[in-house]
Amino acid sequence: MAEKDITQKILESYNDVFADIVNVLLFDGEQVIHPDELEDQAPRSAYKADGRVRELERDVAKRWTKNSIRIACVGLENQSEPDAAMPLRVIGYDGAEYRAQLTRENHASPLYPVVTLVLYFGHTKHWDKPLTLHEAVGVTDRFRPFVSDYQINLFEIAWLDRTKVEKFRSDFRIVADYFVQMRENREYTPSRDKLDHVQETLQLLSVMTGDHRFEDVLNDKLTGQGGVQNMCEVLDRVEARGEEKERLANIRSLMSNLKLDAKQAMDALNIPQSEQKKYEAKL
Repeated sequence: MAEKDITQKILESYNDVFADIVNVLLFDGEQVIHPDELEDQAPRSAYKADGRVRELERDVAKRWTKNSIRIACVGLENQSEPDAAMPLRVIGYDGAEYRAQLTRENHASPLYPVVTLVLYFGHTKHWDKPLTLHEAVGVTDRFRPFVSDYQINLFEIAWLDRTKVEKFRSDFRIVADYFVQMRENREYTPSRDKLDHVQETLQLLSVMTGDHRFEDVLNDKLTGQGGVQNMCEVLDRVEARGEEKERLANIRSLMSNLKLDAKQAMDALNIPQSEQKKYEAKL
């Protein structure tokens, strides 16, 4: 889970991606928040319990400032599995930010709202855990009038409709499209849309899907074997790597079973001379 959190944070920490997620999910694609109006908010906040100072850590949080006026703090929390404690966690994050506003040095600055979006990336089942404080702690009818409720803003990425997905302008559209397709068809038809953050998008897909072929393509890019610009090229590279692994297995099989040397095995498999040096280096 920690690895998933780190990967999601990397992609979502870019202002263009963060603003895009908020604009689509909260404002239906209207460009309300602009990337240059966002400033990073320290993800950690402290609170005191049992005589000790403890920390709360958000996944990603940014403050929205316009014309030197701070308008809001927006946080993103990523979930790959439903979490029954999510309403309590969100209350903790939001409450810590409100507390920070009360204790800041410049008391003349106006207070501002805190908004948290919970992004659920599961694609095999809907979120089936509490969405409100009342549900999470089991508030009885007798106490219900006296216990303020708190509802999380949950967005099931794999269940977004197509019109919503098309409103994303950043690389998050590729991510959302992938999970929607996997939920609908259990397979993925890639897009030719250009990726701006190739490494971060492939890392996210690799970790969240468990399919390390995305990471293998990323490793190709980082080792100078040619970059990719869109998911079509990524899938082409994935397929090519699969064919390469199969060929290597066949070469080794002939060398072992028929006692052939590498060149004899590659000739028997009709591997072009121009490619044989590449396979020799990998045997």
